[in-house]
Amino acid sequence: MNQMGRDREAYNLARNYLLELRVRGLDSQLLEKYLHFSERAPRPASIALIYRRLLESAQNANMKAGVIGGAIGGVDKLGSLLCDFQPAAVLDKYHNEWNRILDDIVEKLRPRGKIRRTERGLWPKYCRTILSGARFLAQFSTVDDFYGWVDVFDNDDRVRTALPLLLSREISGFGLALSCDFLKELGYANFAKPDVHLCDIFIGLALCPEDSDDYEVLKAVVRVARNCGVKPYNVDKLFWLIGSGNFYGDPQIGESGRIGNHKKMFIAFARRKLRSLEA
Repeated sequence: MNQMGRDREAYNLARNYLLELRVRGLDSQLLEKYLHFSERAPRPASIALIYRRLLESAQNANMKAGVIGGAIGGVDKLGSLLCDFQPAAVLDKYHNEWNRILDDIVEKLRPRGKIRRTERGLWPKYCRTILSGARFLAQFSTVDDFYGWVDVFDNDDRVRTALPLLLSREISGFGLALSCDFLKELGYANFAKPDVHLCDIFIGLALCPEDSDDYEVLKAVVRVARNCGVKPYNVDKLFWLIGSGNFYGDPQIGESGRIGNHKKMFIAFARRKLRSLEA
């Protein structure tokens, strides 16, 4: 089986696997809603909304969502401190002093849990992201200015993957995966987040080499999408749903929208199927 054939079979196996779980309410129509959401959802209409989206993506790693957003009742609560998410105003208010942001968060939002102020603590890291994200977005005069800049990369296959690498350098705490998450959640369906679920499944099914880093997994997702005639966001979401089991917008599915992690079972199932096709 050549690479295109393997990519298409893996994608179809993933799609059929979810539908054949026989979870009540989980059908092809609902699945399509998730796979195409990024293409259909309206883009944030202001720099402030883009900044808020950036801060939401910044907590989408490891334990951050629970430690950050969960501790204060959601990222939206930061708006009262961050000048309604106006990047230039945040810089005027805090300059380069991330510790002042953390002081204000502790005093005014009273986050639950212990606040570790060490260099590697999640809150200090997040506050650095708040400042560097504001500094990055403050250079754009309008929302159209920002989208026009992103479009320069997105419209050229040869340089598209350079954009998340650039963002990972500009914004503290933003690695490649979070940069891709930020872009795809803005509606750029040509990007996918190479998170732990995608990495495990793609390596497990030999869709990329065993020693692949996030960048190589991202390129493999883009290749699978191209070979299947869909957007990278579509591939991302399909395999992510298998790994997370989280149908977050549909609480009637499973247990409050959760059907459990099927990653290991799917990898074992798909390996057997792919081996049989190669025999």
